[in-house]
Amino acid sequence: MTKEKYEKGEKREMPKKETWEALKDEGNKFYSHKKYEQALKSYSKAIQKASRNDVLFTNKALCFLKLKRFDEACSEARESIAIAPNSVKGHYLLGQSLIHLERYDDAVIALQTAQKYALEQHKNFGEEIAQSLRSAKSKSWQSREQKRIAQELELESYMMNLISLDKEKQTAEVDQGDEEYAEKIKKIDSKIRSRRDEVKSLFAQIDDRRKMREVPDYLCDKISFDLLKNPVITPSGITYNKKDIEEHLQKVGHFDPVSSRKLTSDMLVPNLVMKEVVTTFLEENEWAEDY
Repeated sequence: MTKEKYEKGEKREMPKKETWEALKDEGNKFYSHKKYEQALKSYSKAIQKASRNDVLFTNKALCFLKLKRFDEACSEARESIAIAPNSVKGHYLLGQSLIHLERYDDAVIALQTAQKYALEQHKNFGEEIAQSLRSAKSKSWQSREQKRIAQELELESYMMNLISLDKEKQTAEVDQGDEEYAEKIKKIDSKIRSRRDEVKSLFAQIDDRRKMREVPDYLCDKISFDLLKNPVITPSGITYNKKDIEEHLQKVGHFDPVSSRKLTSDMLVPNLVMKEVVTTFLEENEWAEDY
């Protein structure tokens, strides 16, 4: 500032102080231009000024998801939930992160929680939560299936190995100087061959089970995504498990969760056609009882 300006009483303009809102807006602009690293820096600065703002943490979680840094996305989503336990977005992003980390059972819990709060708060997330929940449940099932198949293959290999060890033991116990040595070895070989054939036959019978098994979406409830074992249909033509839709009506509100039309328990009608379809499916696929 010059002496002349000072004498006239002019004041120096002070730089504007950055608010957390301004930093958040800055981060949003970076995010919209797919500059996720810069967006993270802006959100982090905003958190220094507003450490109890859950939205800033979900914004960071979203950036980390875009950058495929899923552990960090998971951590930021948990921070958001710690501040706002009923945050739909926090639980949803946590579920998304856990899917990418292949922690499918945990992802199902997080997404079910997100779905619950979305319904209670009447927030419309479209099909995003439902699709993610279906994906998590499907991948959780597939993961268990892969483990089951691997265990069956391992068991078959283990049994074959035991048979081979038994053959070696029996062969070693035969005296090579015995006049009937060749005949005894022949009998051992025959017995061992028979055992191997029995094991192969046993596992051949369950070979179809080694194929990946899936339950069609149309046989699953639209709230819990469990099998429709006790199906009821609403006036909107949508089928739910009786237990799931009645729980929704009691805890969330008297409306159809898919169509949003008014709905009360006395308007539910047993879906006998779907019941028959599910019963037939279970008779042909007993494994689905555990789905």
